[in-house]
Amino acid sequence: MQIGMVGLGRMGGNMRQRIRNAGHEVVGYDRNPDVTDVASLEEMVGKLTGSPRVVWIMLPIDYVQATIDTLAPMLAPGDIIIDGGNSKYTWDKAHAEQLAPKGIHFVDVGTSGGVWGLQNGYALMVGGDDADIATCQPIFDALKPAGEFGFVHAGGHGAGHFAKMVHNGIEYGLMQAYAEGWELLEKAPEVTNVREIFRSWREGTVIRSWLLDLMVQAMDADEHLEKIEGYAADSGEGRWTVNAAVELGVPVPTIAASLFARFVSQQDDSPAMKMVAAMRNQFGGHAVKAEGEK
Repeated sequence: MQIGMVGLGRMGGNMRQRIRNAGHEVVGYDRNPDVTDVASLEEMVGKLTGSPRVVWIMLPIDYVQATIDTLAPMLAPGDIIIDGGNSKYTWDKAHAEQLAPKGIHFVDVGTSGGVWGLQNGYALMVGGDDADIATCQPIFDALKPAGEFGFVHAGGHGAGHFAKMVHNGIEYGLMQAYAEGWELLEKAPEVTNVREIFRSWREGTVIRSWLLDLMVQAMDADEHLEKIEGYAADSGEGRWTVNAAVELGVPVPTIAASLFARFVSQQDDSPAMKMVAAMRNQFGGHAVKAEGEK
């Protein structure tokens, strides 16, 4: 299969390589001349010879609408645009409706895997019509982890990004619980080897997880996280999750509390937020503030 990929940053660049590793052709465009395959979106679309043509957008939310507006006149009826970034689910139906009069199809994909996706594969939560998902399935199969799990057709337009939004809200809560436990152990005078306690929990316990593995990895690099400021940004999806819960009347106290804890960290240095920041950096390649850095 052949696909166009717009956005070749930390996620998009690795996704391009994983798709190529599976034997498919990727024509990638990025404003960074060091990583792009072509000089423009026009050149990228011109190199796509299959029918239908498929273009995957992997960009920050601020650039998605403008990119769709630019791509739409270049594409033909039957072609498919995929938004695989962290867009808000409410946008997806609007994008599908915008493209429908031109005969262009739209698919939303919540994508999880961070900087480890090239090696481990990406969890894909997909929204859109059955026929469009079937057309794109070879690309989804190339990106997903090996094995039975890691891909779901979650529903219609918006379902993929809604599922990813809730995934990130759960991630907030899990990270906060781990971080609070770490802070408590660090402060207990009876405990002298916090790092090895967490390492021991990686096997045989009900709280073992990849996040736990990443915590240990972070402590191996900086045992007491002395080089990290207790500041954790919120990507926006935590806020969207809490807002959706309010709209739907669903109680999400743990996710809401973890979101508010991040707000607190953005005001004052927080010991627990050192661990949240360290975990985010391990799986997402996010910039980590050094102690004292503004």
